[in-house]
Amino acid sequence: MLLRSSSRSLTEQLAERFAHRIRDRLLAPGSRLPSVRQCAAQHGLSPSTVVAAYDLLQAQGLVEARRNRGFFVRDGTARPRASAPERAPPVLDAGDARRRNAPISAATLMRSMFQPISSKPQPGMGVLPADWIATEPIAASLRKVSSAASVRDTSVRYGEPAGDGQLRRVLAARLQAMGVAAQPGQLITTVGATQALDIVSRTLLKAGDSVMVEEPGWAVEFARLASLGLRMLPVPRGPDGPDLDVVARYCEAHAGTPLAPRLFVSVSVLHNPTGASLSPASAHRLLQLAQQHGFWIAEDDSYCHLAPTHATRLSMLDGLARTIYIGGFAKILSPGWRVGFLAAPEPLVEPLLDTKLLATLTTPALLERALAQCIELGQLHRHAERVRRRLDAARSRSVRLASAAGCRFAAEPAGLFGWVDTGVDTDQLALRLLDEGYLLAPGALFHAERQPSALMRINFATTQDAAFWRAFERARDGMTGD
Repeated sequence: MLLRSSSRSLTEQLAERFAHRIRDRLLAPGSRLPSVRQCAAQHGLSPSTVVAAYDLLQAQGLVEARRNRGFFVRDGTARPRASAPERAPPVLDAGDARRRNAPISAATLMRSMFQPISSKPQPGMGVLPADWIATEPIAASLRKVSSAASVRDTSVRYGEPAGDGQLRRVLAARLQAMGVAAQPGQLITTVGATQALDIVSRTLLKAGDSVMVEEPGWAVEFARLASLGLRMLPVPRGPDGPDLDVVARYCEAHAGTPLAPRLFVSVSVLHNPTGASLSPASAHRLLQLAQQHGFWIAEDDSYCHLAPTHATRLSMLDGLARTIYIGGFAKILSPGWRVGFLAAPEPLVEPLLDTKLLATLTTPALLERALAQCIELGQLHRHAERVRRRLDAARSRSVRLASAAGCRFAAEPAGLFGWVDTGVDTDQLALRLLDEGYLLAPGALFHAERQPSALMRINFATTQDAAFWRAFERARDGMTGD
């Protein structure tokens, strides 16, 4: 979607859109671009704007003009774009972003978790509010496992390299109840789900390798993959799952070369930011592609506690053959404990464990034992049920308020997050709302390469306050009136 309210010209936006498609091989060498008349009609632009965009692509060496025939993609230009920048941008907190008029970044959102910009509920937050988290069950479990002998045992020596044995047995039983055929020996505990994803990436990939990611997708994951020097191949995410034709084209275009995708990072259930879940048909075809082209799938199920257990998961259908299941508890129970885990195919367990040992040696055994108690006694299950009921009510209220404010949901509201079309450039909207004490998650964050967007991700638990939506309307209307 091209934005007339963006700080970038329509010419630049159109040229960048075609440049991305060319570099990602979605427009192959020799392909003809739409005629000037067709492109202008499709995007509601003047022919002169399209001509200027095509001229810009020609100046970049991506296309060539052929007399009386139009514009064509040049040979040798189609390659996956390297997502690691030559120089990392400075990490700004929300105050820096406001002062410098810089767009909100993934790091800004992360820092706001530790340094809130105001006491107001923050619509861009990626976790449940603190008062939604039940601390007593986990505290009781911690007391239960904290005998003098247990504390001494876990303090004077490192824990098991793969993680506490009791927790791995409990997690394996829980996965089996969900239909994921995992044994305790296939599980490795980690410092949160984020570290699990990092271990998978560092084990299976090296700098310059290609990894497929869903777009829109998790902003922090894009930043993490970019920091490893990996080439991100964006795969559009729809209501039923990733665009599998794009997955197939990436694999076929680079088959037999070092650029062939080696990993696909996917959120099957309650996708961040859209809230969509994978359909069985899409899951089966994706697994067929993984088998055919030899890539691994890292299935991030961080939101499993907020979803129905019968939801389609790749690991359930695949039996952990080409998939690596990743889970954690930060979204539901104990964000400060940073306990996560992965379940992997048997041939990958030892290499993944080696990577964990190099990064952190082991994980805190006492906390893992307490979490195992919490799960075994049914406390996690009961707490998750209460949170789901509360979230259902919060979602209903937030959807009503957003709709009354003139927003449209780009995906069916579900889970913790809503993907909302505001009609204006949300990078600029986010900067305006910082002055009101609200931190947004603008749509540009959820793209592998930042681009203007009218979308934003909202947290249903923190957008029930009508005061926020009044501030939103003032800021948005101020932009359209400028």
